[in-house]
This record gives sequence, structure tokens and C-alpha cells, in this order.
Amino acid sequence: MHLERLINLLEIIAVAGRPVSTLEVQKATELPKPTCYRLIQTLVDRKLLDQPSDDGKYVVGERLIRIALLGKSDVDVRRCAAPLLKAAATKFNETVFLARFRDSKVEIIHVETPDDPARAFIHPGLGVRPMHACSCSKAIAAFAEPDFQEEILSRSMKQYTEHTKITKAELRAEFEEISKRGFADCDQEIDLGIASVAAPVSIGNIGATFSVGAVGPIRRFGKDYRLEIGQKLTGLSEKISGAIQLCNVAEV
Repeated sequence: MHLERLINLLEIIAVAGRPVSTLEVQKATELPKPTCYRLIQTLVDRKLLDQPSDDGKYVVGERLIRIALLGKSDVDVRRCAAPLLKAAATKFNETVFLARFRDSKVEIIHVETPDDPARAFIHPGLGVRPMHACSCSKAIAAFAEPDFQEEILSRSMKQYTEHTKITKAELRAEFEEISKRGFADCDQEIDLGIASVAAPVSIGNIGATFSVGAVGPIRRFGKDYRLEIGQKLTGLSEKISGAIQLCNVAEV
């Protein structure tokens, strides 16, 4: 009975899609006020509910979002993000991709290409990318916990091209630069003639769980163009974060 009440409270707040007051929850559940207050406090203590401000209203907590996200398949994530990625590919007229961090690895899980039939574009493929030499990986690594960054730096780092950074000093300096400007780039570090840019996609306070990027031939993706695309991707990343969280909350 106690568990059923807790679940009922979570469902009410999740479905609302906005901060909900204790009074609103109490009226919806018809529970006695002391009981309702006690149950809400239990959920807050366990980080299943959060109170984003001091107005006495509650939203679904980061822990619950994390639980929902861990159980969300790539298919679910792609369904949430694909419309935004497709719109960006059309607007940028470049290939746009989404990558996901899990099991200490970063994988590209979805790609959208431009519709322009006259446009030459690069398809990055799907699957795992090196943590030290790909924009989608570095965008996540730069915002990771220091211990995980050190783990990355302690690994054997393959030099794919003459542009690949393989020393700890180089990677540390790059991670710091990425964290300041908000996005990462890859200048022919995996394949000659190909460059990419990616921005982290943070889910609440969980951190950079995904990244969104664009890739193309180096003749277009010069330094200035990468800066321009990178700034656009930081805005796109916020929209994708919102879309994924909205899907999580709706399915909790």
C-alpha cells in the first residue's frame, strides 16, 4: 500500500509536465495532508522528486530520470531526437549525428544527412568512436569527472593520422579548451580530409550523456566554419536534451 501511494504520487507529478505543489498533489490523491507531505518528503529524500525553487513545487527528480534513461533503448532515443536532427541537417546542409555514452564508451547511434542532391556529404557510420580522437567523444569526455578523464588519458591512444593527439598534455589542454567554449572539434584526426564538430548533450544534473555533431569534408569544415557550426550545435544540444527528458518523463 505504501509503495502504491508513492508510485501514484510520482505518476501525478510526471504527467503534469510542470512543477506541482503539495496541495495539488493532495487534492489529486485525496490523501490526508500529513500523509501526502510525508510521502513527498520521502521521494525528495531519495531524489526521485526535486524542488527546483523555493516555491514549494516539485518535479520529477534526477534519479528517476537517470533510471528511465538507463532503460531507454537507442530506438527510443532516436525517436525523440530524430526530428530535431533532421531539421538541423536540412538547415545546416550538413550531416548531423547523435552519439551516446555508456559502458565507458561513446557510440554514434543516429545519423541524418542533408536533402540537397547536389551536396557532397560525409556519412560517419555508426558504432564506437575513440575517446581521444573524435569530436563526439571529446565533447563528452571534456565534461566528465576528473577520474574518468584520467582513465581516458591512461589508455593506449592510437595515432590514426598525423593530426591525432596522443599525449596526455595535448588531451588535457584540449579538454580544458572544450569545456570553456562548449563544443569539441576533430580536424582530420581519424581520417584525412574529414573534420567534425560536436557539442555535449547534458540530461539534467546527470551530465553529458549524449553529444550531437556535424561532419563534412575539410574543404568546407575549416576552423572558422567549425566555430560557426559548433555554436549552432550548442543550441541544438539544449533542444535535444529537452526532447529526451520530455520522453523520459512521459514514459515514467
